Amino acid sequence: MAYDQPGRGCPAEMARVLGFCVDRWEVSLVDQTTGADLSPYYPPHPTLIQRVRVVWEIEREQFGGEAARRMPLPDLPAIQRTGRFVPRAVSRPGTVPQGYLTYYLARTACENAGKRLCTEAEWVTACRGEQGRAHPYGATYEAARCNVHRAQHPAFVLHANSSAGHTDPRLNLVVEAGADPLLRLTGATPTCRSTWGDNGVFDMVGNVDEWIADEAGVFVGGFYARATTKGCDARISNHSPSYYDYSLGTRCCRDADRAAVATRTQ
Repeated sequence: MAYDQPGRGCPAEMARVLGFCVDRWEVSLVDQTTGADLSPYYPPHPTLIQRVRVVWEIEREQFGGEAARRMPLPDLPAIQRTGRFVPRAVSRPGTVPQGYLTYYLARTACENAGKRLCTEAEWVTACRGEQGRAHPYGATYEAARCNVHRAQHPAFVLHANSSAGHTDPRLNLVVEAGADPLLRLTGATPTCRSTWGDNGVFDMVGNVDEWIADEAGVFVGGFYARATTKGCDARISNHSPSYYDYSLGTRCCRDADRAAVATRTQ
């Protein structure tokens, strides 16, 4: 797996930020044992997958216009159809980031990767970059620099109601006019880059909201259709940690490897 030079004491998919490492890209998920990709369009839990599929095989026929009703549910990988899988977080460019995460599923996926959820202080520090700016790219909000505050809302497109049906597994497949997906691949918005040395940390604002290490249930950053201009200070705390919907993902942190740092500096 070859990326840019990793931060000192951090794996290649992570950047070193002061004394810790942070994933450079929002997580996608694989099965812990087989390494098979899990679907980013379903919650990575057998019971929740079954619930979502049963509901939306029916409900998709009840909402929106004719084109929306004809849109099928995304396929479910074979490993998830068995119900026997364990989610592990991976961070890599050019993939669909995982949505539909509860706090507990996000925490477990990071722990299964030998990492952990970021604390709020770590997450905000990483987002602000070396220069400590309010947004990954600068001091003030600039439209379209990060994938946030989009004009379209996927639930309005599919359900004619932005507040309805947020567990629909089709929501993150909606594209804007001109074939620009509302949810973009990891790292596909290069202007939304938080800089740490030679490393970039991508999409900390926009794309998907990201759970952090707060058992009360806090997610940060704003997702693509959230009408926020708060940048690295965007924060939601009014959902329980068991809440999930299409807009909720995460990225992982871990402590920097002090032994590796010492070896590199000798």
